[in-house]
Amino acid sequence: MTHEIEALQARDWRRIVIKVGSSLVTNEGRGLDDQAIGEWCRQMAVLVRQGREVIMVSSGAIAEGMKRLGWVTRPHAIHELQAAAAVGQMGLAQMYETKLRENGLGSAQVLLTHADLADRERYLNARSTLLTLLKLGVVPVINENDTVVNDEIKFGDNDTLGALVANLVEADALIILTDQKGLFSADPRKDVNAKFINAAQAGDPALEVMAGGAGSSLGRGGMITKILAAKRAAGSGASTVIAWGREPDALLRLQQGEAIGTLLIAPTHKNQARKQWIADHLKMRGAVTVDAGAVLKLRQAGTSLLPIGMMGVEGDFSRGDVIAIRDQQGIEVARGLANYASTEARLICRKPSSAFESLLGYAAEAEMVHRDNMVLSR
Repeated sequence: MTHEIEALQARDWRRIVIKVGSSLVTNEGRGLDDQAIGEWCRQMAVLVRQGREVIMVSSGAIAEGMKRLGWVTRPHAIHELQAAAAVGQMGLAQMYETKLRENGLGSAQVLLTHADLADRERYLNARSTLLTLLKLGVVPVINENDTVVNDEIKFGDNDTLGALVANLVEADALIILTDQKGLFSADPRKDVNAKFINAAQAGDPALEVMAGGAGSSLGRGGMITKILAAKRAAGSGASTVIAWGREPDALLRLQQGEAIGTLLIAPTHKNQARKQWIADHLKMRGAVTVDAGAVLKLRQAGTSLLPIGMMGVEGDFSRGDVIAIRDQQGIEVARGLANYASTEARLICRKPSSAFESLLGYAAEAEMVHRDNMVLSR
């Protein structure tokens, strides 16, 4: 499949994660580049008006903090990096809020750590928050929570964070805006025979050999982190584009199907990837038994599982665990991700969603297992 033909599929992208690096955001460390950030925000506003859902993952907090503190060299001590991030995050969030509002969009700052995405319950909570913001037409601006992380739990770079966010929200695409045109077969600064890579399959080991290289003095990334991020994003079915961040109207032209930068194609569609992950789960933490009416709706109508159709709960599981859904004869009908822990599931068994708040003390999802997180058994 040619780059041009594959790029046309970009017109179908509905949920997009955009990642920009420190060197672009801070104009090589000279301070927040309000013109560049304004341009990205203008383009994002156009995409949102077209019905797209957009999330921005932005580096730059530490670099901006270094400038405000008068530091020329990036510190190595973790407490100094955390201090720089705390100072810089103020300006970074304010800049995005201002530029997005100028373009008629609301914004929300979301700071994440590795622990937020490693813990299944916090993972789902973060996912629910982001999806709610998108439904409200608000653009989440995400960064790693550098003020509280340490070397043991850091993502390491925001390319990885961008990929994890793409997985988190099941994005159609990850667009990495960088200070390079894309991927070359070798470092073009050292090899005059280096060829530009228009398109390839994400996860191809040859790409990692090509990428090699070092990052800038401001960030911790480099082309290799972008290649690995594309590989990670492909695991949930998201393709990745690596493009020059100062390319005029890059986001809009990509969405129109124009071939810009390097396109790394996910081999598996996002719905297939998610469903396959659930189907391949060999060890489940528990199960729910459902009545005949629920079985019929699941099999014939493809609906979500509502607690009112549940007759019993087995095992000890947490929100986000994969559980089995069984009929009254104990035969597995489906499996999927539980929206409620087993203790909560027992309380809402056979109950309508209108009763959840009085039973649990809060109101959350109406479904025990949403149809998007469910695989029917054969």
